[in-house]
Amino acid sequence: MTTDPNPNNGGTQEEASLKVPSKDRKKKRHEKGQEDLSEEDLALKQQLELYVQRVQDPDTDLQRVALECMRQEIQTSTSSMPLVPKPLKFLRPHYGTLKAYYDTMTDSPEKKYLADILSVLAFTMSAEGEQECLKYRLLGSNGDIGSWGHEYVRNLAGEIALEYAEGQMVDAPICPLGVATQITAFHLKHNAEPEAVDLLIEVDDLNTLVAQVDATNYKRTCLYLTSSARYLPDPDDILALDIAYMIYFKFKDYPSALRIALFLDNMQHVAQVFTSCDNLLQRKQFCYIIAQHGSTNELDTGIADGDEREALDEILYNTRLSECYLTLARDIEVMEPKSPEDIYKVHLIHGRASAGASVNSATQNLAATFVNAFVNAGFGQDKFMTVPSESSSGGSSGSWIFKNKEHGKASAAASLGMILLWDVDSGLAQFDKYLHSNDNHVIAGALLGVGIVNCGIKNDCDPALALLGDYIGKEDPTIRIGAIMGLGLAYAGTQNEEIWYTLSPILEEEKAPLDVIAFTAISLGLIYVGSCNEEVSEAIVSALKNQTKPAVCEPLIRLLPLGLGLLYLGKQESADAVDKTFNENIRKYCDMTLISCAYAGTGNVLKVQKFLGHCTQHFEKGGIHQGPAVLGIAMVAMAEELGLEMAIRSLEHLLQYGGKNIRRAVPLALGLLCISNPKVNVMDMLSRLSHDTDFEVVMAAIISLGLIGAGTNNGRVAGMLRNLSSYYYKVAGLLFCVRIAQGLVHLGKGLLTLAPFHSERFLLSPKALAGLLILLHACLDMKSIILGKYHYVLYFLVLAMKPRMLMTVDENLKPLSVPVWVGQAVDVVGQAGQPKTITGFRTHSTPVLLAAGDRAELATEKYIPLSPILEGFVILREKPDYQEDRWP
Repeated sequence: MTTDPNPNNGGTQEEASLKVPSKDRKKKRHEKGQEDLSEEDLALKQQLELYVQRVQDPDTDLQRVALECMRQEIQTSTSSMPLVPKPLKFLRPHYGTLKAYYDTMTDSPEKKYLADILSVLAFTMSAEGEQECLKYRLLGSNGDIGSWGHEYVRNLAGEIALEYAEGQMVDAPICPLGVATQITAFHLKHNAEPEAVDLLIEVDDLNTLVAQVDATNYKRTCLYLTSSARYLPDPDDILALDIAYMIYFKFKDYPSALRIALFLDNMQHVAQVFTSCDNLLQRKQFCYIIAQHGSTNELDTGIADGDEREALDEILYNTRLSECYLTLARDIEVMEPKSPEDIYKVHLIHGRASAGASVNSATQNLAATFVNAFVNAGFGQDKFMTVPSESSSGGSSGSWIFKNKEHGKASAAASLGMILLWDVDSGLAQFDKYLHSNDNHVIAGALLGVGIVNCGIKNDCDPALALLGDYIGKEDPTIRIGAIMGLGLAYAGTQNEEIWYTLSPILEEEKAPLDVIAFTAISLGLIYVGSCNEEVSEAIVSALKNQTKPAVCEPLIRLLPLGLGLLYLGKQESADAVDKTFNENIRKYCDMTLISCAYAGTGNVLKVQKFLGHCTQHFEKGGIHQGPAVLGIAMVAMAEELGLEMAIRSLEHLLQYGGKNIRRAVPLALGLLCISNPKVNVMDMLSRLSHDTDFEVVMAAIISLGLIGAGTNNGRVAGMLRNLSSYYYKVAGLLFCVRIAQGLVHLGKGLLTLAPFHSERFLLSPKALAGLLILLHACLDMKSIILGKYHYVLYFLVLAMKPRMLMTVDENLKPLSVPVWVGQAVDVVGQAGQPKTITGFRTHSTPVLLAAGDRAELATEKYIPLSPILEGFVILREKPDYQEDRWP
């Protein structure tokens, strides 16, 4: 063997002599392919070629027979298509011939049958972008579309979508909606609900879905509709949810229909659900859902009367919430009061001891007041405010109040409202002695405490208005602020006109201090949250316009735009009509606040891009509007998991490249995104920021550590905060923030949550989000507000507090203990069959606590839950034909 001296030849001379020219190689491969055909395949090939010849025969009978035989061969082979079926493969060379002959045929049934076959052949043979599969389908016999196989149907659906999109671009759409309807029916019949919904969305014909779904597939269809609505542009998202509501309503799945109605904020739909359901027990379950959401203000009082109305009102207005919460606490055995020292756990800190109390005792006493209030919230007893005078553990309640200075007394007195939370009957009586105090700060705190006790609870006697209304006109601004804040907390979301007439004159007072005006705007924003009330909006805008230039630079001025934003919370375009022709220094701040509130929870990508655009600008001075822009990113993206993760990544970039105002707001945005849900990556970011060189960033990071761990008793967050208390023990302000965060982590001894979402993160409570936003905007200037004399804004968190429990009750609404499985929720949208909805579950007996991301399922077949989602209060009805399994 001789080696080729040219190394580029790629081989020896013998190998080169064996190479075959490309044309000869193709010819031999073709001949080999012919030879490789089995006798069966060769016979099929010849048979199909004969059919092609007979189709072109002038004799129509022969044509019909040939077309029928060809159809049978293709349909038999296309029922399942892992590869290109042999009939289509063998007919490929004849596709052009059949097309040409079709054009010469006169209208006849045979021509339609040939069009059917050409449509199937075009599925694999037509040129890209021609949509010949759809073209010949429209020209065909309109037979059973599913007889040609699933892949053919999917291809046809894709061509319909392309054709419709191209037609819209030239304003002359071809509307093959008849074919789309057939495909939708086929998909729904074969458990392919997502494909059916996607096609109808593409051709803007989603309304036809209501008539096509049946009892076997409506739940999977609606699940996909509600999940995909998050990713659809406006107004397609609202249409998808409307269709889901109509489907649920059609099949009398009233609890699911009610949740859609609450998401759409459509009180007409809510009333329709009530009036259509004549089962009193089911109506009571509706009231539990509405009470959890907090939308009780516009519910039609004509849906029931007499005893039935009274029974529904008791649930709707959370009259028994305190009683049920204490039942949960007794079941879990956490009724024993805890002191701040039990939370601080100084003995666990190695090295430097936390000597914060000796550095600034007044500040640390104030911190202990808040920690005590947060930890013992709703339990009715503690070691500071509810102990008798002779107790040695913390002294009498009066003595503890006077261990605080000035405005600290107001927060101390108001903390009693947190401890007696939701217990209106016995709670109001305990404030009487403070309302007759000689100290205005104590009176102000008592007034605020009255509002806290009544938060989320409605009483026909309106005790909060009766008590607080008399103090609105007092001269002392501290007392006025206490009464105004109390009214805002007690009547949040009620749209009570009597309170509007009480508070609106304050906005017009020329000599009223800015803080009184600011808290009036916030309270009105809470009372009319999400209402788009023009009268209230104009009053707040007028108050903003009346502010002098020095007042515009005050920290509390930011509460006025926020009060305005709360009026349009979640209302999107409705906020565009607001007049913004006021001082330029505050106009940008107002614009960012208004947009972020209006699009909160919508996932609107364009608004997130707008906020990011404002965050790219650099200012040597000013730029305070960038804080609300950063918060806006979190507010818009917080509703669904994918947007939440993308927002966290964007905020991480802002930390690296953003200016001072942006970096100070990023920790707060992270806290809002993961509130009461301590994600490890966010926890690590905040831990890193808690050692930043900018103390404002450090304070925001520490407070956010408290927010993400709120009510979870998370050991890792608690450990981080203990270490920070040791690290910053000489810096009073930072140690104060650490203490507040520690109190939040152990909120309600772990029984409460601040998460504004419920119903498996589908519904967003406007009142809960409003309370969180007030605190976060106040934290944008923490030194002046939280660490100043307005620390009592921390009590706005009470609006977001709710028990994170599942409590099952019987038909008499008495607690009923049943076994349930609790585990991590699994996303089953679009999955085939009946997949498991939870994983890693454990069996518990109700009542149980539900963490972020947890889902519960009933572990017994003895009862039927009246709500498809096991959260909060769920009524169980016993199965009439249930028989227990008996072992022999």
